[in-house]
Amino acid sequence: MEDKIKIEAKAIIDKFSKSLDSVKLKAGKSLKTKNSGMRCEKSAKKCDEDFRETFFENSPRKESNFIIAEKKQW
Repeated sequence: MEDKIKIEAKAIIDKFSKSLDSVKLKAGKSLKTKNSGMRCEKSAKKCDEDFRETFFENSPRKESNFIIAEKKQW
């Protein structure tokens, strides 16, 4: 049951990311900003070991160790 949910969720995310590819951005507006929205964590919390891998796997656009997303939209 859990695997079925994961497969369906992945299909939904893939369909949504393909829809985003058709969206045109205004010319001249850079997607990258200074500091790229990086923040300092006050205290690190433990999370699932697979979280990073799953997060990057679900991200439609990535560049080395970064996810490329529109600020406040993803």
